[in-house]
Amino acid sequence: MSDLPETLPQAETMAPASTPGRRQIQRLPDLLISQIAAGEVVERPSSALKELLENALDAGATTLTVQLEGGGVDLIRVIDNGCGIARDELALALTRHATSKIASLDDLERVGTLGFRGEALASIAAVSDLAISSRQRDAAHAWRLRARDETASEPEPAALAAGTMIEVRELYRNTPARRKFLKAEATEYAHCAEAVRRIALAHPQVAFTLSHNGRSGLHLPASDAAGRAAALLGEDFLGESRALEAAAGGLRLSGRVGLPAQARTRADAQYCYVNGRFVRDKLLAHALREAYRDQLHGSRQPAYCVFIDIDPAAVDVNVHPAKTEVRFRDARSVHQFAFHAVQRALAATPAHLLGGETTSADASETAGTTGSEGFGAGFSRPQAAAVTRGGHAGSSDYGLGKLPSYASGGYTPALRPHPAAGNEAAPDSGTANFFRAGDGHTPRAKEPATAAYLAFAASARSAAGTEEGDAQATPGVTAASPADVSSPRAAVPSVGDAAPPLGFAIGQVHGIYLLAQNANGLVLVDMHAAHERILYERLKAAFDGRPPATQALLIAAVFAADAFDVAAAEEHADALAALGFDIAPLGPTQLAVRGVPALLAGADPTALARALLGELREHGVSQLSAARRNELLATMACHGAVRAHRQLALPEMNALLRQMEATERGGECNHGRPTWTQLSLAELDKLFLRGR
Repeated sequence: MSDLPETLPQAETMAPASTPGRRQIQRLPDLLISQIAAGEVVERPSSALKELLENALDAGATTLTVQLEGGGVDLIRVIDNGCGIARDELALALTRHATSKIASLDDLERVGTLGFRGEALASIAAVSDLAISSRQRDAAHAWRLRARDETASEPEPAALAAGTMIEVRELYRNTPARRKFLKAEATEYAHCAEAVRRIALAHPQVAFTLSHNGRSGLHLPASDAAGRAAALLGEDFLGESRALEAAAGGLRLSGRVGLPAQARTRADAQYCYVNGRFVRDKLLAHALREAYRDQLHGSRQPAYCVFIDIDPAAVDVNVHPAKTEVRFRDARSVHQFAFHAVQRALAATPAHLLGGETTSADASETAGTTGSEGFGAGFSRPQAAAVTRGGHAGSSDYGLGKLPSYASGGYTPALRPHPAAGNEAAPDSGTANFFRAGDGHTPRAKEPATAAYLAFAASARSAAGTEEGDAQATPGVTAASPADVSSPRAAVPSVGDAAPPLGFAIGQVHGIYLLAQNANGLVLVDMHAAHERILYERLKAAFDGRPPATQALLIAAVFAADAFDVAAAEEHADALAALGFDIAPLGPTQLAVRGVPALLAGADPTALARALLGELREHGVSQLSAARRNELLATMACHGAVRAHRQLALPEMNALLRQMEATERGGECNHGRPTWTQLSLAELDKLFLRGR
């Protein structure tokens, strides 16, 4: 132990002064610090442009002019008419972390401006040749300052209207490695144009002008939200989307959500804003995607433009260098609010979309949510527009105009003898059950409309007879009756104020499409797609928290099955029972279907069983979660829906129309295809070159 103190100094003297290859810790030069920061903030020319536009908007600008050259690499010039910068503050504006937007941590936690860090101009100046000219409204003239490699010149007098002009030249001139990663000029310009579009969508009250290499790219005068959306997203988007307006608990959601039938292969038409800031938030993206869950096919992506307004103190925007990500204090509440609001907007029935009233029950399901408000509610589509898809009107001002309300599809199909209609023959009981509205799904009809429908049904049945085949005038076409040709007014009730939204059926085309006449013109319905959606929504309602009703078959349906199907039936017996099926093996290669869900009693039990077992074989079910259950119900609805070439009697067709009017999301089938479309009289006249 006595030797230990003597050996320690010797070890110290023997240690080398520095380890080979090791560098000493030292402070980085300010220019290098700014260049490193620029790598995060100024990823490409569009990033620099975004920062400059946000600064201009924070300065209160109402007019913005953007001039680009070389895709934004050679020149980015932004001119605004904001409040301007004082002469003494010009040099300070180019230093790191200098800002007028926050002064304390409390300000940061409640920041309502687009910018707040005070590092954008310094980062841009570190990798470019930057010049800034600015004039306050009460100043005699403007002042101009130029910065190169963070070395700023003295401000000089300049000529400029009130506002600020910033010029960024030779971006990444002193960081050639970063410049090598830039894409072609056209690609970089496309990113810059998209940055302008994103900001312009959220600020319709501001006029934007964009040019590239002297050529005009965008010219957006100040407008309202609907006009700005039409200019940037196209009138087709407004016509093929639904308005969104909801408010609850300090949250407000507005905008438009595209219809499932218009989904795209890429997620390039998804615009989401929080307090006017464009964000790419996984939480919101998931909520919106889930709202489309029952209506999108495969990996297709919906289009939407959604604005969320929330207390700035309830959201943290200081998460990402580019400020494109946010963190909500109560993320679950925001997710649920967005999910339910969008889901309700997409769940509008055809009756509502065609101008019907919203029932008190509908209004109470989602506070503040309607299908006819939100931006774009006042936009009117031209009469000569393309064919309007089923359910593709976001408000009463789109597509089809106003019709009287039938609540949630207030027509009760008269498939059985009715006291007011006499004792006319009813359709075949099996077919009637197939299209009969279930109890609790369709409210009582309004009296004038009921009378018109009953009179129509009675005349149609008396003319057509009880046989479906009696109504056939042409192969593949189901007409009302031969007498209808000579006296159509006697066969088809008036389609005036008492007509239901989807009108009255007038026939079929090849047993696939149903033709109906309403107050606006001609309605075409894909019968299978429409019935599939009706069955699916009813199955979900029937299976929601209640044991399913099973309809026992008088004679079991026996079919040949391979060993995998037999094993699936045995392994998933509990899941099948939970879905209302009674399927049991009869042997190693045979299965017997002894019971099916009561709602699908008219469907082919063998086809249903095969489809369901195939799903279970492929995916299995460790537990019957809501999402998995809905997937199985969708398969059941698809196989239980009416098939092509099925000839229906007119009362059956009208029953289908009434059920469509009462069904949420009735405008699309489970795969996102439209179930109906409208051809207005103006569009029909245009097809035949008729002048009105």
